[in-house]
Amino acid sequence: MTGNQTTAAPLDPAAVAASIRAATEEVFSTMLGLESTPGDYAVVRDAPGAIDGVVALIGLAGTWVGTGMVSCSASLACTLSAHLLQGEEEGRRQAVDDEVLDSLAEITNMILGNVKNFLEEQLGPMGLSIPTVIFGRNFTARSMGEGEWVVVPFACGVDHLEVRLRMTPARQPQPLRHGFAPPHAMRL
Repeated sequence: MTGNQTTAAPLDPAAVAASIRAATEEVFSTMLGLESTPGDYAVVRDAPGAIDGVVALIGLAGTWVGTGMVSCSASLACTLSAHLLQGEEEGRRQAVDDEVLDSLAEITNMILGNVKNFLEEQLGPMGLSIPTVIFGRNFTARSMGEGEWVVVPFACGVDHLEVRLRMTPARQPQPLRHGFAPPHAMRL
């Protein structure tokens, strides 16, 4: 740890993986009406390799900061979107479009928002960024943060979805320099 970071007990990867499993299974069962079967979690240092499909990234910030990632194939993204949007039959969506990307952003927000709630019990209040969604073939998504990823794969019928989370203690804020006023919150 560098001198700029707070000292904090490391997160228990098994507990983080358990929260990812619970959050994902809840979103799948209550919001999508689908089953998801979690696989064994792993702790990895590297970003995923080349991806074909859809990836949604979301940032978390507080006394700890990090990135959450949900990735799946284009066909699974279409299926998830169909189930999220008025329970359409899974065969109705054939191609990734704006609605599919928006749906995966919302699903990511729900899953990682629930994981954030679990983390807040240990780490204090946290903020969640707006999801960024990427779709394509043979691309790599990378977060510049430090630390290890907790990775939980899910089987969804014949397809797979993966949820990743990496958290690290936030750097301590730099002291104010002489002559600069502290930031103020806007009041409306």
